[in-house]
Amino acid sequence: MSSLLKVLEEELQNVNEAARVLDYSYQKCSLISINANITDEELESFDSLTVRFARLSDIIIQKIFRLIEKADLETPGSVRDSIYSAEKKGLIGNADTFIEIRELRNLISHEYLPAAFKDIFIKVL
Repeated sequence: MSSLLKVLEEELQNVNEAARVLDYSYQKCSLISINANITDEELESFDSLTVRFARLSDIIIQKIFRLIEKADLETPGSVRDSIYSAEKKGLIGNADTFIEIRELRNLISHEYLPAAFKDIFIKVL
């Protein structure tokens, strides 16, 4: 159990660092107007934002929630199960919000059409 708690502590540090760099990208991108004339530099900033958003959601959902389930001697199920479990434990206020975050993370990871990027950037912001 102590090794599990040590891993959880390390992952919580990773959450803090991932949140810090996500906030940096968010602050930068919130000043950019999303339009048809977005520059390559602005696009690069938004790419960083979306990657950092996806990374933070993965750390929280895939690692933190699942580690807590293991610490509670539960068998982790699906991602959706982990989110609902986190809500029941009071770790998050609303499971639906985290399900939306997960769906957006999947969209980021699997969308390849440039026309869809603008909508993704808006949703991440």
